[in-house]
Amino acid sequence: MTDRVDRDGLQVAAELATFIEERALPGTGVEAGDFWSGFSKLVRDFAPRNAELLEKRVDIQERIDAWHQDRAGQPEDPEAYESFLREIGYLVDEGPDFEIDTSGIDPEIATIAGPQLVVPITNARFALNAANARWGSLYDALYGTDALGDLPPAGGYDAERGQRVIDRAKSFLDEAVPLQSGSHKMAVGYEVTENGVEALILNNEDWRGTQTTQSAIGSSGESPQVHHRMPLANPSQFVGHSSEVAEQQLLFRNNGLLIEVLVDRKTEIGKHDPAGVSDIWLESAVSTIMDCEDSVACVDAEDKVLAYSNWLGLMDGTLQETFSKGGKEITRKLHPDSTYQTPGGGTLTAKGRSLMLVRNVGHLMTNPAILLPDGSEIPEGLMDAAITVLIAMHDLKKSSGLRNSVEGSVYVVKPKMHGPEEVRFAVETFDRVEDFLGLPRNTVKIGIMDEERRTSANLKECIRAAKNRVAFINTGFLDRTGDEIHTSMEAGPMIPKGEMKDSRWIKAYEDRNVDIGLACGLKGRAQIGKGMWAMPDKMEAMLEAKIGHPKAGANCAWVPSPTAATLHATHYHKVKVAEVQDEIAAQGLRGSLRDLLTIPVATGRNFSDEEVQREVENNAQGILGYVVRWVDQGVGCSKVPDITDTALMEDRATCRISSQALANWLHHEVVGEDQVMKAMRKMAEVVDRQNAETPGYEPMGPDFDGVAFQAACDLVFRGRVQPSGYTEPVLHARRLEKKAQ
Repeated sequence: MTDRVDRDGLQVAAELATFIEERALPGTGVEAGDFWSGFSKLVRDFAPRNAELLEKRVDIQERIDAWHQDRAGQPEDPEAYESFLREIGYLVDEGPDFEIDTSGIDPEIATIAGPQLVVPITNARFALNAANARWGSLYDALYGTDALGDLPPAGGYDAERGQRVIDRAKSFLDEAVPLQSGSHKMAVGYEVTENGVEALILNNEDWRGTQTTQSAIGSSGESPQVHHRMPLANPSQFVGHSSEVAEQQLLFRNNGLLIEVLVDRKTEIGKHDPAGVSDIWLESAVSTIMDCEDSVACVDAEDKVLAYSNWLGLMDGTLQETFSKGGKEITRKLHPDSTYQTPGGGTLTAKGRSLMLVRNVGHLMTNPAILLPDGSEIPEGLMDAAITVLIAMHDLKKSSGLRNSVEGSVYVVKPKMHGPEEVRFAVETFDRVEDFLGLPRNTVKIGIMDEERRTSANLKECIRAAKNRVAFINTGFLDRTGDEIHTSMEAGPMIPKGEMKDSRWIKAYEDRNVDIGLACGLKGRAQIGKGMWAMPDKMEAMLEAKIGHPKAGANCAWVPSPTAATLHATHYHKVKVAEVQDEIAAQGLRGSLRDLLTIPVATGRNFSDEEVQREVENNAQGILGYVVRWVDQGVGCSKVPDITDTALMEDRATCRISSQALANWLHHEVVGEDQVMKAMRKMAEVVDRQNAETPGYEPMGPDFDGVAFQAACDLVFRGRVQPSGYTEPVLHARRLEKKAQ
């Protein structure tokens, strides 16, 4: 039984009330009485409206279901379908053109294009790693992954591989920060002058330099060598230098991103490098979403206090985590900023941490951490809105030190909103939160996660609803597919999950979102994001494929790890996203609304028994691999081996797709319940094998009567009746059941 205390009519779990009053409020200038009074009034006024919006979702879905049922067996009629969607309010009329007027946006959002991490806030170590992933070693990223085409050999340092890394990294420098002539590979040193920096190049018969001089280079005692002094092709790219952590730290800027070349002949790498270069560091994860939603398992006050505590530690700069690695005890904390001397004699401060956004939950879920006067659970989105913004005030109060937003803003990513009315509700929620916390209007900036079909189809009006606050739109393919299937559940059996990426709606979705964002003035003011690279161990493939995101006009895209962020950062050095956005904007709107509304049904298609079995087992294995960790261990996001043992990043959104895909095929009798259950049990044994070495893992077989297996079955066999096809109601209920055991 949860201990509760009364706070202005709300029954608050005692541990949450203690956290707010003793840790979150002190230092904000907000009194406890004022907070609880304002929060209670917010809940009394907004909880009924929240419920009405959810009822509207149900009503619209029932009418869409009935429309498809009534037209079963009839030819597609796109014109009639679009007219019907307008009639029921699923589609709204578009107003005149406009541009957002969001102000107070940090450069990491407005002008710097680069990778973005999403990390579960409940894992302090992961959160710190992500925040500190603002900088990453290109040498380490290339050496330790398959980015070069193969993995490093077992054992100690491999010199041959190390040289391949150095060659690849210096080729990157030649592209990003080219010399006036020649290559960084030819450099035997770098010299900072009053005009900038020059590479010292060895003389040889084929070299044609512009100036020669005598200078001692290399380690002490070596003979002077004749060399050329070669400036940068664009001297303005050199922006600073330091010797704080190495003999020489040379700072360059390309396409808005910083590059640091470390020269240190005392290090193992530097002493063997002709120029003494010991490493190349890239500005990598420019921003990070600290996630309270799809990548966490927060089902009660205990979980929410952990999430809020870590967010507080990030905002006030005190979060740290101690752990053992390689037999040593390591304490991780937030990185400080670094200061460099500029060529003009001034100073430049480079931020040491990602700009942190916080993802709240959507409008659907409630949480027992706080009960309303009638005994019902609080809408979790209202709780997140008030408490995460309150906590962010610890950052807003700073004028120096480990600051997150130098512009005085709070960035809240808001997921799973269905259309402009729900976006307006979020905006008004933050209006009220700002009022009772004493914050200026529009302090809170909103990221609109476009995961729902009704939002995609009405994106312009969704942006208009938040035109004073919007700082981010995201075109996340994975999440959007789940809603695509659920919305059109009655239209017929859907094409297999793997074929969705080639369907007409996804092409229109990816193009239109960028086009609409640019037309609404997001360039230079907000992020236009793209989705996750789901294979964290496949970096060579990522380097080949993910350059498509900046080429598509996205000024941020999700990556699964700090290492992936460093590698993906190289794409933003190759592609000037601002120029790409100008080119795209000049083309006008690509892809029609009708394309977007094309339902991915498998019309007239007869699946073979092999196709059906493969699809069922693939989806079943993915669901079970994710759910068993969520329910039994409270892990909301992790690398889950797929049916081929390839590690994939899974969260509730990807689980939603698989569960809806199976629910759809069951509903349309592409597959029977017995066949699916047989596949679930077979795949449970596969997942048990994959997790056999995981400490504390509880096998689902051979009895298949555990809470986790039951949860996975609920998602499939009850998937059609889940609200909007979401996984949260089932997962939360089953996780609470497991915790109660």
